[in-house]
Amino acid sequence: MSNAVRIIKKYPNRRLYDTEISSYITIEDVRQLIVDGEDFEVRDAKSGTDITRSVLLQIISEHESDGEPVLSTQLLSQIIRFYGDSMQGFMGNYLERSMQTFLDQQQQFRQQMGGLLGQTPWTMMNQLTERNLELWKEFQKTMVPGAAPSAKPADRDPPKRGR
Repeated sequence: MSNAVRIIKKYPNRRLYDTEISSYITIEDVRQLIVDGEDFEVRDAKSGTDITRSVLLQIISEHESDGEPVLSTQLLSQIIRFYGDSMQGFMGNYLERSMQTFLDQQQQFRQQMGGLLGQTPWTMMNQLTERNLELWKEFQKTMVPGAAPSAKPADRDPPKRGR
């Protein structure tokens, strides 16, 4: 991947053209670029104006309309109230920092879980089963004295004779 920002041109007929692959793409393809962490700009094909924000808002709008929305009506209303407010300039910065903190915490959680889940599923299941068995044995010892499993007679050493 080059260091240059990928340019996507939006034509008056609403079609998007990815100059890096010399092909038309869909709005869902643009969403996938975001998911993949690609740096890009969307430019109006006629004027060259940067229209990236409007395309990003379109993607958010489409995804908010389908399935489970991320942004509640209450949250959207609160954001709208900040437009024109003296604190408007701080709101964007605050939201960016809050999102970055959330992403950092999410990454840290995934790394911690990766330490646990980095094992094969069978190893993890075996460890979980062993741990559950240990807890069950402890429960039996403390709650039901004498009910803890003991070694079967066949498992015991045979009695020694002649001593």
